[in-house]
Amino acid sequence: MIQINLLPDVKLAYLKAEQTKHAVTVISILASAVSLLIFVPLFLVVHVVQSSSLNSMDANLKSHTSALNSMPDLSKILTIQNQLSVLTGLHDQKAAASRLPDYLSQVTPSAATISNISVDFVQHSMSISGSAPSLDVVNTFVDTLKFTTYTTDANPAATKAFNSVVLAGFSRSSDHATYNITLTYDPPIFDITRKVKLTVPSTVTTRSVTEQPTALFKKNTETK
Repeated sequence: MIQINLLPDVKLAYLKAEQTKHAVTVISILASAVSLLIFVPLFLVVHVVQSSSLNSMDANLKSHTSALNSMPDLSKILTIQNQLSVLTGLHDQKAAASRLPDYLSQVTPSAATISNISVDFVQHSMSISGSAPSLDVVNTFVDTLKFTTYTTDANPAATKAFNSVVLAGFSRSSDHATYNITLTYDPPIFDITRKVKLTVPSTVTTRSVTEQPTALFKKNTETK
C-alpha cells in the first residue's frame, strides 16, 4: 500500500506548533493548579489559624493582666517578693551580735562587772560601763582589750580585735571603782560568714578561764 503525503511542509510545521502550544498550556494549567493548592492552605494558616491564635493569646494576656491588676496590694506583693530575693545577701551582711556575750566573758576580768554596753555595728564602735573593786582591775580590763587578737577560718594570722581603746571616764571610792571604756572593733569579728577565735593575753584572769559562777552583767544601782 502506497501512502502519499498531500499536506505541504508549512502545514505540518503549523500542526506541530499547535501540539507543542497545547502541551505547554496543559502543563502551565497543571502547574498553576498545584501552586494554587499549595497557596490556599498557606494563606489559611497565615491569615486564619495564626490570626486566631494571636487573638486568643492576646485575649488571655488581657485576661491575666486584668486579674493581676485587680489583685489587692499587688505592689506590696511584688515589693515583698523582691525583698525575699535579696534576703540571703542581707543575712550575710548582718552582724553576728550573738557573739557579743561570749566575747565579753573572754575579755572581762573576773573581778569586774558590766552595767551597760552600747554597740554601733555601723561605725564599728563600742562603749562599756561597769564597776570593779579597784582601778587596777579597770586598767587590766583596758590592757586586755588592747592586746586581744583574733583569727578566722579565712585568715589564720593574728589580728588586733579592738582598737582605739580608751578609758573615757572613771570614778573610785574606798571599796570600788566605776569605769567607761570606749573602743572600735575590727569588723570581721562580727562577720556572720566567718568563724572567729579570740586570743586573750594569758596574764589576764577572766570568767572564761576561772569559770566563776558570778554574774558578768550587773545592774547599775548608783544614783546620779
